[in-house]
Amino acid sequence: MRVIIPVEQNAIGAVRGFLKQLLEAEVVEALLVPMETPAGSITPALVADPDLLDAANPLAPVMGLNAARVAGRVSIREPRGRIGVVLRPCELRALVELVKLKQANLDDILTIGIDCMGTYDVPLYTRMQADAGENHPLAALLATAQSGELPPQEALRDACQMCEKPHVEEADVVLELFGADLDAGIPVTLSDERAAAVAEKLDLAPADADGRRAEVVEKMVAARTQVRDARLGEMRQRLEQEGVEGILAACVRCHNCMTVCPICYCKTCLFKSPVFDHEPMQYMNWARRKGGYRLPADTMLFHLTRLNHMVLSCVGCGMCTSDCPAELPVGRVFRAIGMQVQEAFDYVPGHSVEDPLPLVTFHEDEWSDIGEE
Repeated sequence: MRVIIPVEQNAIGAVRGFLKQLLEAEVVEALLVPMETPAGSITPALVADPDLLDAANPLAPVMGLNAARVAGRVSIREPRGRIGVVLRPCELRALVELVKLKQANLDDILTIGIDCMGTYDVPLYTRMQADAGENHPLAALLATAQSGELPPQEALRDACQMCEKPHVEEADVVLELFGADLDAGIPVTLSDERAAAVAEKLDLAPADADGRRAEVVEKMVAARTQVRDARLGEMRQRLEQEGVEGILAACVRCHNCMTVCPICYCKTCLFKSPVFDHEPMQYMNWARRKGGYRLPADTMLFHLTRLNHMVLSCVGCGMCTSDCPAELPVGRVFRAIGMQVQEAFDYVPGHSVEDPLPLVTFHEDEWSDIGEE
C-alpha cells in the first residue's frame, strides 16, 4: 500500500509530523530516531513524548553511529515495548544480520526505512553547519533526490560514495525520497498487514506509484556501483601487492573499528581481555629473535580475526573507516575481501531475515564443484 505524507513547509517538518502521528495514534510506544541536540549534533534517542519529536532529524546527512547497534539493544529481550526504529538502508541491512545472529528481535519492532542520499563524517558535518548559515547541507542533498543527480561526492563518507544500495529495499514503512517531488509530498509504502494498520490509524490517503522512483534508483545505483567497482578493484590490487599487513601497517589497535561495527557483537571479546598483554620478557625475546618487534603487538591478528568473524555479514556501512584515528581504509579492505567471500557463498547480507547464514547452514553438495576442477 502506498500513501502520501503532505508537505506544508518542508520535508523534515512533514517527516516529524508523520512520526508524531505514529506515537499519538499509539501505533508504537516509542521511536528510536536521530535527534538534533541543542548544540546541533545528531544522536539516536528513544523518544516516547511526541512533543520532543520537534527535534527529530532523520534526514540529517551525518552518520556517527550505525543505529542497528542500539536497535538490537532495545529489542533483544523481553519484556520490551512496541518500538518504531527509523533507519537508513545500511542500518536496516545490519539489523537484519543482527536478527539472524540472535542479537536483535523484530517481533515488536516497526521498521521505518528512509532513502539515503549520502552522509558526512561528524566533524565535517559540524563545520558545514557552522559555515552554511541558511544553506544547510541537507538542502543540497534533498535537491538531488527527485532527479537522481549525485551531489558532489568528495565530501561524503567513503562508504556512501560507493554505496550501491542507497534505497530502502525492505521495511515495514518506507519513506521514498528518490524520485519524489518533496515540495508536494513524501510517498510512503506500507509493506504488510502490521504496517497497513498505520494508514488506517493515521487516515492517510492511498496513492499510485508513478515509476519515477525506480528510474531514479536505477540511475543512482549504476553511478555508485561504477565508483565501488573502481575503488575495490584498486584495493584488491593493493592487497595482492602489500597484503593486509601493509595496508593497515599504521594500525595502533585502538579497537575503534570493532567498537563501531554493527556486526561485532561479542559480549566477551578476546581482544578486550588480558590475553594480548604479554609479559615484558616475551616482548624482549621476540625483539632478540627477530632483531626488532613491532608494537603494539598482534594488530594483524586483530584484523584477521575480525574478518573471520563478520566478513559474511558486512553491509559496507563504513563506520570502521570513519572512526579510524589513523585514517586507514579499513572499510575498503573489508568490503573488497567481504564481497569476494559473499559471492563465493552466493550470500547478500541484510537482504532478508529468511536467508540462512552460510556458516551455520549445512548443504550436502556444498563446494562439490571444487573437487571436479
